[in-house]
Amino acid sequence: MTHDLGADAAVTVVMPTYNEAANLPRMVEAVLQLPLDGLHLKIVDDSSPDGTGRIADELAEKYNADGRHRMSVLHRTEKDGLGRAYTAGMSAALDEGAAYVVQMDADGSHPVHAVPQMLGTALATGVGLVVGSRYVEGGALDEDWGVHRVLLSRFANRYARTVLGTKIRDITAGFNLWTATALRDVDLATLDSAGYSFQVELKYKAVRAGHSAVEIPIRFEERTEGVSKMTLRTQLESAVVPIRLRMKGK
Repeated sequence: MTHDLGADAAVTVVMPTYNEAANLPRMVEAVLQLPLDGLHLKIVDDSSPDGTGRIADELAEKYNADGRHRMSVLHRTEKDGLGRAYTAGMSAALDEGAAYVVQMDADGSHPVHAVPQMLGTALATGVGLVVGSRYVEGGALDEDWGVHRVLLSRFANRYARTVLGTKIRDITAGFNLWTATALRDVDLATLDSAGYSFQVELKYKAVRAGHSAVEIPIRFEERTEGVSKMTLRTQLESAVVPIRLRMKGK
């Protein structure tokens, strides 16, 4: 059964890519097979040297062949951080009239099938943010995650929550559904974070702007193709950003 969202509930999935040629075709297929009429997928590619951008263009031509604008590709000329890519893609989605914007990785770690549940939760509760959470009851991490990565992830969340005084258990989560109103209230152009700490800054500022968040449990999978983009620099930024946000009081 396909659900007709209506013009006031149009959803755009924003998916940044960098060297995701091996993952992208199956991810695009999975997203565009979701039973949601009016769903749009926007790929934001940072000039991937492995040809991800070209593949994205070919997939967009394929999936738009029926006359519907189901997929688009935003090409950026440089790789300057996940946060910058999301800001560009989300801003474009808002300009195009999206009522809801979903953040999703291209590596298969986020469960595509959870998007309708996230949308249903937003529609039922009226919150500005629905988080696909690893750290609420029912949430889980792939068993292939090593002990070191699990401890680092849990520590990062506890650290950011403590510094910022937020109740969001998975504040570093990258699988989120936002209302257009929440994103406009945050003002994406004012965000400072370039890397993964963008996830923390955006949630914190949305809550500070008066928006509530609901977390639903997901299972976070290990990527099967490609390599992680997490670097020491992004980890250091993630440690500094919560303190900077708290000191600025914004």
